[in-house]
Amino acid sequence: MAVKTRKEYLESLKAMRPNVYKFGKLIEDVTTDPATKRTVESHARAFDASNDPQYAEDFTTDSTFLPGEKIHRWSGMMEGLDQVMGNSKLKRWMYRFTGSCTGGLCVGWNAQNVLWNVTAMTDKEFGTNYQQRLKKWIIESQKKGLVVSGALTDAKGDRAMRPSQQSNPDSNVHIKEVRPDGIVISGYKTMICGVAASNEVFILPGSGYREDDQDYALSCVVPRDIEGLTIVETRRASDSRELEEGWDIPDSGITQAYMFFEDCFVPNERVFMCKEFKYSGKIIEYFTANYRACIGACVAGQGDVMIGAGALMARINGLAASTFANKMVDMAVNNETTYAMGIGAMALGKKGPGGMWVSDSLIAHANKVHVATLPYVTKRICQDIGGGIVETGCFPSYADFKNPVYGPTIEKAVKASDKYSAEARARAARLSEWLTLGAGVPGCMHGGGSPDGAKLVVRALTPIDQFADYARKIAGIKEQVPEPEKKKK
Repeated sequence: MAVKTRKEYLESLKAMRPNVYKFGKLIEDVTTDPATKRTVESHARAFDASNDPQYAEDFTTDSTFLPGEKIHRWSGMMEGLDQVMGNSKLKRWMYRFTGSCTGGLCVGWNAQNVLWNVTAMTDKEFGTNYQQRLKKWIIESQKKGLVVSGALTDAKGDRAMRPSQQSNPDSNVHIKEVRPDGIVISGYKTMICGVAASNEVFILPGSGYREDDQDYALSCVVPRDIEGLTIVETRRASDSRELEEGWDIPDSGITQAYMFFEDCFVPNERVFMCKEFKYSGKIIEYFTANYRACIGACVAGQGDVMIGAGALMARINGLAASTFANKMVDMAVNNETTYAMGIGAMALGKKGPGGMWVSDSLIAHANKVHVATLPYVTKRICQDIGGGIVETGCFPSYADFKNPVYGPTIEKAVKASDKYSAEARARAARLSEWLTLGAGVPGCMHGGGSPDGAKLVVRALTPIDQFADYARKIAGIKEQVPEPEKKKK
C-alpha cells in the first residue's frame, strides 16, 4: 500500500478525530465540508497522478529503506540532485493540476530530509538516537503513503523579545515536560498550510535559539488529530464563496491554519530534537535552502496556469491568444526565472552531514526575493489580458446567473463570442479572478518566509570585501581599500 489511491487517501482522512474548525464550527468530515473539501481535493489529485502512467515517474520514486518498493515521491529521501529536482517537478505539476498550493506534499517532506542531516550531527555530539527514531517513522510514513504538513511559524508574541522572555510562553511551541517515555508540548503554530488535508504534522523550531530558549528547540511529528490539538482554518476575504454552490471558485484550493497545542503528549519515538538548541539554527538553514529553491517551481506552475487563463479569456472574448503574445512571453519569462533559479540553487548544492542534499543558500534566498515580486507582475498581466470582467469586481455571482427572473438576461449580457457559452466565459473570468485576486493566490510574498529575511541571508553570504578586492586588482590599485571604521557615537 506504499502507493495509495485517491480512495484510500480520502478514507484515511475520514477515519481521523474531528479537531478542525472553520467559520466558527467543528468540521466533522474534512473531505466533504465546503470549508475544507477543496484543499483535500487538491491533495487527492497527487494520488491520481501517482497512479497515472503519464505522471507516475514524477510522483513516485524508489524507497531508500524498503528495497524494491515504489513510494510516493513526497515520502522519499532527497539523497542527490535528481531527487531534490524531483521536488520542484512535482510542485510545478501540482500547481498545473490545481492552480494552488498543496502544503501537505511539501513541508513535511522537506522537514524529514532536513532532520536526517541534523540528527546525524546531534547524535554524533550528544549520543542521542534521533536518526534511528526518524528512520523508523519515515519507513512507516512511506508504507502508509502519508500526507504530512509542516509547522514552523510560531505566533512569536512581542518581536523584540526572545521566546523565553515572552509574557505568554505559549506564543511559541515549547516543551513543558520531559518524561521517561516522551515529552509534553504546548503553544501556538500559525500560518500552516495544508493541515486539513494532512494525516500528520511535522513540527520544527521556528528560529535558531540560545540556551535560555532551549525549551523551544523542539522537533517532532504528531498525528493531525492528536489529543490536545485544536486547529482553526483561517480565511481570506474571498473564502466565503467556499460555502456557495456553483462555479464562483474552482473545485481545488488551499487553506491555512492556526494550531493550538495544549499539553500534547508526544512519545519518544516521534521526538527528533529535545532542547539541543545548538542545532536549531542549522534546521532553519537547511530547511530554507531547499524550500526557497523549490518554491520557484510553485509560482512557475501557477504562472503556467495564468498564461492558460489569459489565453482562455482572449479566445472566449473572440480574440486569438496570439493577440497578447508579447504579454504572455513576459509571463513565461517570469515563470522560468524563478524555476531556473531554484534548479540552479539545487545544482550548486551538496550533500549535508547525513547525506541528504542541501541547495545553495545564497541562490535559494535570492530566488525567494524573485518569488516575492515576479508572480505579482504575472498576475497583473493576467488581469490585463482578461479585462475588467476579471479585475474590477463587476461580475454577477453564480446565484444571480441562475435566478429565474433576471438570470437569462445576465447570461445574454455576459456572452461574448457566439462560439462559446456565457457559462464558459463566466468560469474563465472567475478563474483569472481567483488566481490573481482571490484565495488562489499562493503565499508569494511571505510563504516560505519573508523576502526581507531572504535579503538578510543574501547580504550575509555576499562577500563584498572579496568582490571589492577583485575590482581593486583589475583597476591596478596597489594600496588596500578597507571598509571605514564606524564612527563612535
